[in-house]
Amino acid sequence: MGEICEKTIWVTGASSGIGRALTLRLAKHKNFVIASGRRQQALAELQKCSPKRIGILQCDVADDDAMDVVPERLAELTDHLDIVIACAGTCEYDDGLRLESAMYRRVFDANFFGVVNTLRIALPLLTASSSPVFAALSSLSSVVPFPRAEAYGSSKAALDYFLQSVRADVCNTNFKVICIRPGFVDTPLTARNDFKMPTLISAERAAKYIEDGIAKERSNIDFPRRLSWPLRFLGFFRFLWFRFCAPKISRIRTLRKD
Repeated sequence: MGEICEKTIWVTGASSGIGRALTLRLAKHKNFVIASGRRQQALAELQKCSPKRIGILQCDVADDDAMDVVPERLAELTDHLDIVIACAGTCEYDDGLRLESAMYRRVFDANFFGVVNTLRIALPLLTASSSPVFAALSSLSSVVPFPRAEAYGSSKAALDYFLQSVRADVCNTNFKVICIRPGFVDTPLTARNDFKMPTLISAERAAKYIEDGIAKERSNIDFPRRLSWPLRFLGFFRFLWFRFCAPKISRIRTLRKD
């Protein structure tokens, strides 16, 4: 597995799950990691694991107004960023096609606009690096359309396109843009799921995949393979997905409303 060493890295969504596991792993490999999240206490506990290697920055990437003060606070911690890994996100399911716009906005604010805000804030510090990298956590759910995932999957699909568009914009520079698409990872967020999650892996294993992919300068990091390959195949042949897979996992049997 590849390792990242002696870099200055900003990880959002670091108070739990993949973001926390990444922070600990990267700090262990002699990087200076700025860990950010909404929960100050969780960040403080994380910093205790490696006080010299982990700096903390409480912020909500989905809050446009709150993010306005982040550049000043980042400048107190570093004068440049080599790598940014945007892990902050959320998941809510649309049960029974309720189509509640407030829920869709919450999901998009965290999963899509949160990444846009992160890149906007980080860009000046990234351009001060000799080899800047911006990576963001999407999902394999963007490959094929899952029932109940209208909000979550759409936000991740929008993120995929955003990252590819940014990559096209900077293709004549040394700026690296990476789209990370994990399958099911054992985190506090997925612990709320009420269905079987195939090929579930630990957050620590996910962190290994991500660090290895970034170290090898991959533009797309999909994992685990035993889930990503079948889904990518079905993404090319959507009729198979809708014929054999979607009917088995959809919970809607009638559109009649009581």
